[in-house]
Parts: sequence; structure tokens; C-alpha cells
Amino acid sequence: MQGSRPARIGEEIRQELADLLSREVRDPGIGFVTVTHVKVSADLQVARAYYTTLGDEAARRTTAKALERARPFLRQRIAARVGLRRAPELAFQFDESIAREERIETLLQEIKAAPKPPATSAADGDADVAAPKPADPGSAGESGADSGSRDE
Repeated sequence: MQGSRPARIGEEIRQELADLLSREVRDPGIGFVTVTHVKVSADLQVARAYYTTLGDEAARRTTAKALERARPFLRQRIAARVGLRRAPELAFQFDESIAREERIETLLQEIKAAPKPPATSAADGDADVAAPKPADPGSAGESGADSGSRDE
């Protein structure tokens, strides 16, 4: 259970960051931010917080700059709330996984909505597959002839 303490502390930091960003940070550059998860290094010196935000690329850049401005304040508050001897350095990183999930979902919806090929072409393909089956009994007859030569 070597990784359980950093994981526990990461979850506690995530909860505190979410609370601080929604209630105490008054920077207008920070819009609607969701802290998705926090990874803490094994030595508890660095906490990388992954976040998402609403808006386009410009809003994302504005939020990133605002989070960097708020980083010292957030680190100080987290140190007081979490109760570690040394508060970890905070690093913020935009969580790309949400955007990838949305892209995959969009592609799946497009595939589902795409017209399917007509059923008649599939039946033609089945007829081709069924054609070799009559040849199989003839090959069984040959094997029967071989077995007859073994009897002699």
C-alpha cells in the first residue's frame, strides 16, 4: 500500500481546491472550473491538479493564467487546511481526457446515425459463403475411399 497515502492526500487536496476556487478565490479570470483529480508525488512535494473549464481556447488560456496568479494563495490555504508539515508545490494542468471523451462520444453518435448498408448485399455475401459446403460431402467420400483402401 505504498501509493495509498499520496492518493488520499491528493483527494483531500482536490476537495480543498474545489472549495477554495468556488468560495474564496475572487479572480474574474477563473470562471467555472472543475478540479477533476490531483496527483501527488510519492514524496508529497508536488501536487499536480488537473482541471476542466467551460469555454473555448481563449477562455482556457485565461483560466490557466488566473490559476497561476492564485497559486500562492491556494498553496497557503491548503497548507493550513490539510495539515502537512510542508505544503506541496501546486501545478495546474488542463485535463484533456474530458475533451477526448467528448470527441469519442461524438464519433460514436455519428457512426450510429450513419445509414446502414442494404440487407440484400449481406444476403449475397452469405450465398458465397454457402457455396463451398456442397464440396465438403465430396471430400468426405474421398476420405471414405481412403478408409476402404486401408481395409484391403
